[in-house]
Amino acid sequence: MTTKEDILQLICRHTQEVVPHLANHQFCESDQLALLGATSIDRAEIVIMVQESLRLSIPRVELFGPRNIGELASLFFAKIHAA
Repeated sequence: MTTKEDILQLICRHTQEVVPHLANHQFCESDQLALLGATSIDRAEIVIMVQESLRLSIPRVELFGPRNIGELASLFFAKIHAA
């Protein structure tokens, strides 16, 4: 079973792949990808990679709410358990 912590780690790993200067960053749930230097294209790519890893398809409009990676992980966690 996938936990919220698993999803958070997945977000962090994909973020480090897409934004190489964050390779050594110690992420916390309150981190905002935009404030860490991820462009809008980077953020879209990260979200797509996480969705693919979790085998989820979520309409883009539902992904605009989360303000940080903790909230994003919570959204993905809820979607997994709603399926």
